[in-house]
This record gives sequence, C-alpha cells and structure tokens, in this order.
Amino acid sequence: MPETTTTYDFTGKVSIVTGAAGGIGQAYAEALGRAGASVVVADIALDGAEDVAEGIRAAGGSALAVAVDVSDPASAEAMAATTIEAYGGIDHLVNNAAIFGGMQLDVLLSVDWEYLTRFMAVNQMGALACTRAVFRSMRKRGGGAIVNQSSTAAYMYAGFYGLAKAGVNALTYQLSQELGGQGVRVNAIAPGPIDTEASRSVVPAELMQPILDGLALKRQGQVDDLVGMCLFLLSDQASWVTGHVFNVDGGQIMRA
Repeated sequence: MPETTTTYDFTGKVSIVTGAAGGIGQAYAEALGRAGASVVVADIALDGAEDVAEGIRAAGGSALAVAVDVSDPASAEAMAATTIEAYGGIDHLVNNAAIFGGMQLDVLLSVDWEYLTRFMAVNQMGALACTRAVFRSMRKRGGGAIVNQSSTAAYMYAGFYGLAKAGVNALTYQLSQELGGQGVRVNAIAPGPIDTEASRSVVPAELMQPILDGLALKRQGQVDDLVGMCLFLLSDQASWVTGHVFNVDGGQIMRA
C-alpha cells in the first residue's frame, strides 16, 4: 500500500474517476478506495471497470463500476445520476479518461479529420462534459474538488495530443473561475513520461530512453508517483488551491 494513501481520510466522500479501468486511473481509484472514499470506477470498458471495482471492494472499500463515454454529455449525465442514486451525491471528480494507448501518430496537417474530432471530444471536451454533469451535486454538498489529467505534452510539440492537453489546461483555469464561487476547486496534474501499458504502446523503448536522459530525475515515472498529488488536490489540505496545473514529471518541464 503506497504510504501516501494513509495521509488522507476521505471517509464519507464520493469520488468519480473516469478512465479508471486500468493504468493511472486505476491507481487513482484504488488509492481513493484505500483512503475511505466511495469510488465510482467509470470507463467506456465496463468489464475492466468491474474488475477494478471488485478489487477495491475485496480490499474492504466501496466501489461501483459505471460505463461512460465522456465525449457524450448524455452519457456523462447518466454517470452522475447513477452515482447520486447509489451514494447520495458527488464530492470529487477525476477527469482521467483519454484516448492514448494505440493512438494514431500523425501531424495536425494530415491526421484524419474524423479521428481528430473524436480524439478532441474525448481528450479535451470530455473533461468539460463530466464537469457539467457533476457540479450541481458538488454545490449541494457544500463544494467539491475536480482534478483534470493534463500532460507535459501541453508545453511542447506533441501534435494533436499536445493540443488536447493544452486545452485541458485552459479548461482547468476557466472552470476554476466559474466554479470557485460555488465552492468547487479545479486543478490539473501534468504527468511526464509514465510507465503504463498505454505509454509502451505509443512510445517504444528506443525512443523513450532519450526522453528519460533529458529528465532531471533520470527514470520513468510510475503510476504511484502521481497518486499523492491527486489525493492532495482532492483533500481539504488543498482547500485554497485552484486553477493550477501541477507537473509531476521528474523535472521534464521547467517553468519560471
């Protein structure tokens, strides 16, 4: 059990994590479950989400798997409604769902337009669709916290993936302004190169090594390296923190 999960007590809190059937989202969901939250494991891959939810329950936590297509506002609303019916409300949202593993490698000038439209609908606007679906419940409960998953790709040339993540950063700031008066905080995490199955499917080892050589901390990140930041941003310890993007990247991006 990662030590970070013992620092926070989310007993009585209800947390939705999208894209939680594997990888980083699974790590977030499991950490929230260990910290006492009731966790909605939301993913377009329902079977995988069921497996993660069962694992949380087997460890003594409370979890529910819900199918969601974050690019579809009606699906996001249904996810929120299911959560409220099961647990009475929503306190946390982690917008982690994204198309990444196996994504097309192309440039903005030639990527298939239909693919790009779908990609942006999931990787950028999905965060907005889910936020619109949950904020009223958060407001009714006196406030809440949202964590968006960005990437260091937002700060460098990374084609349409970087474009989507730059959009997530902008959404984070804009939504923090719109929701701050309702007691809802919105922040983002920008991971650097993280070792996941999805990452390995996109960046082969021979291309990853030069990236790692350029980091201040010369190793690839692990999913557990992100968990502490996520829990902090959702917790009351971050009660005066909103509208920020936090790099967790081994020193990949330096911003003065």
